[in-house]
Amino acid sequence: MRKMGIGLQLYTLRDETEADFKGTLRKVAELGYEGVEFAGYGGIPAEEMKSLLDEHGLKAIGAHVGLHLLREDLQKEIQYLKTIGAKYMMCPYVAPEDRETEEDWKALFSFLEEAGAEAAKQGMVFGYHNHAFEFTDQVGSETVFDAMYAATSPEYVQVEMDVCWVQFAGHDPIAYINKYAGRLPLLHLKDFDKDAEGNIKTLELSQGVVDLPAVIQAASDAGTQWLIVEQDVCQNPPLQSIENSMNWVKNNYLNQL
Repeated sequence: MRKMGIGLQLYTLRDETEADFKGTLRKVAELGYEGVEFAGYGGIPAEEMKSLLDEHGLKAIGAHVGLHLLREDLQKEIQYLKTIGAKYMMCPYVAPEDRETEEDWKALFSFLEEAGAEAAKQGMVFGYHNHAFEFTDQVGSETVFDAMYAATSPEYVQVEMDVCWVQFAGHDPIAYINKYAGRLPLLHLKDFDKDAEGNIKTLELSQGVVDLPAVIQAASDAGTQWLIVEQDVCQNPPLQSIENSMNWVKNNYLNQL
């Protein structure tokens, strides 16, 4: 198995970063995470953020950049990421009002292609992060997920797969990892179960139903560069949850290399 980077999606620690962004980065580094994927920058200028990352020995993997921000000022978002030394820029979500029809989706595919082409021109890698609705909504006879990547170029729109949402939507994450091998640089390593009403309940790694060892092996085979831990809602204090998940990664992946 290959060595992949272990990162954290900072959305997991959104309350902590809001209270103390700098101190939270330090704690993330102390727990052994090698890099971070941003979901907002806490108003910290790019040059200062770069210094903070360097101080704590953290790599800037990239960021989730909202669709409205990509549309409003793509160059501003690219420049921030370039300044902090990040490589990846991911569109993380499409609001319901932006995906009411097949034509909405097709227009979005065209925009993603354009944004990805501009990012590539500047040495960045652009991509899209899924939830579950990309597997329930359709464009023609295909799921939105598959239609998106059929309609866009691999060199411009890469895959950031969230295996938790793939499985919650009723699909096999291993099969999807294999299907998009070579186009899958980032993978969200998550676990979940369902509550009594059938809603998703994100959990610390190994506490749910995802076959995480199989996911990691498939990601390694698929050429994935970073495994990114994320927990949408934590059952313990978030810093404790990311520590528990990191301990599982160390015992079940890093220590096996």
